[in-house]
Amino acid sequence: MTNPHASKPIIYKDRYTGKEIREQVMAEAALRWIYGTTTGKIALHGLIKRAIFSRLLGYMKNRPSSRKDIKPFIAEYGIPMEESILQAHEFGSFNEFFYRRLKPQARPVHPDSDTAVFPADGRHMGWQCAADMRGVFIKGQSFDLPALLGSRSLGEQYAEGSVILSRLCPTDYHRFHFPTDGIPGEARTIPGPLASVSPYCLRCRLSWLWTNKRVLTLVQSAEWGQVAILEVGATGVGGIKQTYIPGEPVRKGDDKGYFYFGGSTVMTFFEPGRIRLADDLLETSSRHMELFARQGDIMGFMTSD
Repeated sequence: MTNPHASKPIIYKDRYTGKEIREQVMAEAALRWIYGTTTGKIALHGLIKRAIFSRLLGYMKNRPSSRKDIKPFIAEYGIPMEESILQAHEFGSFNEFFYRRLKPQARPVHPDSDTAVFPADGRHMGWQCAADMRGVFIKGQSFDLPALLGSRSLGEQYAEGSVILSRLCPTDYHRFHFPTDGIPGEARTIPGPLASVSPYCLRCRLSWLWTNKRVLTLVQSAEWGQVAILEVGATGVGGIKQTYIPGEPVRKGDDKGYFYFGGSTVMTFFEPGRIRLADDLLETSSRHMELFARQGDIMGFMTSD
């Protein structure tokens, strides 16, 4: 038995070309089987979503022998290595390549003080009001904010605020950054399993976003209020590494951390009345479609008092 929604191709819009593109999905056939068939779901619940499976993948991707996978991965997925500080032969493992740093000019951060920027390269969806989040990836699905944020009070605080979901594919640049200036608090881990966050999975069960392992950081900003940043783990993500120092001021675009191997998601939450999301982000999201944009590009504008 198969789920018809899981078999549909993933289409997103590219902000820079205006074209709608079919996503080149890593291990696409396997994802369709796991999340779209009864036998696949047995494997999912028996092994794949369990942390030990992702830890094993992470261990393998950290071994020096995994370096042999770097060049074939670059060739198959067209990774633009001219953006990378290090080149393929300089990495000690596949994971070092996966969370590679880019040259500063590769991801310019929009300079205007009244803009917030995407925290990561990815395919993004955004809602001006969290209460309007309906039909996410497929009709009939909506978010459970208290469960997602691990707090009823935070769920209430952001219930009428704005939400941006940034999905990173395994082929994307896998560091994440601060979307605004501010002072970040401690990162809090919310435990859970590690299912895929591919639309193939989320079309069948959106709730993986609030049952998967997550890391929540609250950023206090004089201009933007309290901004909540949530990193969501996924199958194959061996870890979510934070690189910032809690309590020390950060600037928009500063490095916050990185994901080990695997696809993953970053979600950004603004309090009501703090941000006006970019028009193209709202337009594509209204059609249940993601918008591809790079880290540092505009995701919204500060609202005037």
